[in-house]
Amino acid sequence: MTSSEPENHIVTTALNGRGAKLRSLIRESTIPIPGAPWALAAKLAERSGFEAVYLSGAALSAGIFAVPDTGIVTLEQCIEHTRLIAEAVSIPVVVDADTGFGGPREVEECVRRLEAAGAAAIQIEDQRFPKRCGHLAGKELIEQAEMSEKILAALRGRSDPHTVIIARTDARGVTSLDDAITRSHAYVASGADWIFVEALSSRDEFARVGREIDAPLVANMTEFGVGPLLTIEELAQRRFAAVLYPVTFLRLAMKALEAGMAVLLDEGSQESMLDLMQSRAELYDLLGYDPSQPPIP
Repeated sequence: MTSSEPENHIVTTALNGRGAKLRSLIRESTIPIPGAPWALAAKLAERSGFEAVYLSGAALSAGIFAVPDTGIVTLEQCIEHTRLIAEAVSIPVVVDADTGFGGPREVEECVRRLEAAGAAAIQIEDQRFPKRCGHLAGKELIEQAEMSEKILAALRGRSDPHTVIIARTDARGVTSLDDAITRSHAYVASGADWIFVEALSSRDEFARVGREIDAPLVANMTEFGVGPLLTIEELAQRRFAAVLYPVTFLRLAMKALEAGMAVLLDEGSQESMLDLMQSRAELYDLLGYDPSQPPIP
């Protein structure tokens, strides 16, 4: 290490080469990557056997800040939650950076800082700000050439060449699948490591993307969207490398909270729900906390 090397190279190295680990994982098999909007959920995902987690913009916006996924969350807030999750787990963290928080100059800074916070992969999309959920109507796209400039800026921003730059295109829901595939080819040529074609609407469309795009592919298996919920096996057959479940854990948690609140209001006690709860001992075990030991100063 020389004094001329950037400071965030030290941070990335300290995080055990998680970008390289993520690349290695997809060479072995198609991997599921669940959304973990807070650090404790990420720890539970790792404990359960998942090999990577996803900080989804939708789950972060709704689950932490109680706002819609329309670009309200700031880069500073995204960085802080990336850091909290990356420090809580040893597995790679994939971060949704939406439109990159600006133009190419801002994208370069965004990638530099998210990588320093612990991101193993950073996702940038080709929507025009303010963005919308990829499965809603009313989105607008930036020009293909502008997105290519953002990808080049993202590559300049990373200090670890193994940090994965994911280019997402929302063209399928705005123009056409043909345009989405054309854009994907351009983004690969610009240096994107993985390609994410959002809002595919059928098994045939997933199959066509798998046939026609020569790059590691990301699938979004979000619930209640425009497309079918394919299994890992089906997506592997279609040449997808990684499968995102961005809001699954948040939706499960919120539905459980809704049911629990109704029971508490109705019964006046939580006693009937104890078997549905994570116990104190289970929580302490997940946290690696032994209350019989003296506190660490």
